[in-house]
Amino acid sequence: MLFAVRLLTALLLGCNILASNIACGDDTPVIAVFTKNTTNPAYEAFRIAADKAAAAAGARTVHFVPKQPDNVDEQKAMVEQVLKDRPSVVVFIPVDDVAMVESVKRMNEANIPVVLASNPLPGSFVTYVGADDLEIGYREARYLFEKIGGKGKIVVIEGTASAPTNRERLRGYKRAFAEYPGIEVLASGVGNYQQTDAKRVMAQFLKDHSSIDAVLSANDSMALGVLEALKDADRHAIVMGINGILPAVKQIEAGNMLASVDFNMFKIGCIATSAALRYLRHEPLPEKIMLPADVIDKSNYQAWLVPVPQRNCPDWSEVVR
Repeated sequence: MLFAVRLLTALLLGCNILASNIACGDDTPVIAVFTKNTTNPAYEAFRIAADKAAAAAGARTVHFVPKQPDNVDEQKAMVEQVLKDRPSVVVFIPVDDVAMVESVKRMNEANIPVVLASNPLPGSFVTYVGADDLEIGYREARYLFEKIGGKGKIVVIEGTASAPTNRERLRGYKRAFAEYPGIEVLASGVGNYQQTDAKRVMAQFLKDHSSIDAVLSANDSMALGVLEALKDADRHAIVMGINGILPAVKQIEAGNMLASVDFNMFKIGCIATSAALRYLRHEPLPEKIMLPADVIDKSNYQAWLVPVPQRNCPDWSEVVR
């Protein structure tokens, strides 16, 4: 039904939807939005935010998402499509900060403006919108270690190895480990930012270790997988994640998860799309926009219980001062 409506709209507007639904016969600004996958709720929140910010300004979004999570070849092919279709502006989250450098270079050479979001990489950009992942990882680890009294046996669930967010969060963890010698890291495994992968890794950790006090997870989707593995094994451990996605916040509410650090992809999506629109209106933009990250726990979780589609984008002035 949704496709039929979009098809009718495209025909009425004289748009070419055969490739990517970008080329259109009117003057409506078109924003090509690149995200990593359909499996992580954080990126779904980013897409919803982009749609909201664009619609409020009378612009249109076209989403480019690999069918296979974080697939480099798929994203490269999508960039090739954008080079042909030439949208007004691109909002870009790279699946890999090394493999996608050449694709960004090609967009730069084609004079297609790009707003970079979430994951930094080399190139020329309208602006960058994200958060300090090293600080996020450090805050997460410190909060968890304080809650367990500065000592205990923990395991770490890492994100996708190629993702700069993961590398920076792990650096934050290492900084915290150095400050808390009473923390013993039993094991660290790659959960690829995916719930099912993290569940599998955690299930193996539970077989290998009879006692695990806490789990440091590099995102909330993986934390949810950890909770599933703990439930299946009838075991308990204190779990903390990153992102503040709604399912994780509900687990905080229920007392099953300690906390999450709010790497707020909804707000990042709002601001990145607003930055793209400001560029098109020739309005000033800073070189970099970094959003603060708050710890979400039992004391304040209620603010994050609003379903993402019902949330409102923040005013530009609330974030960029």
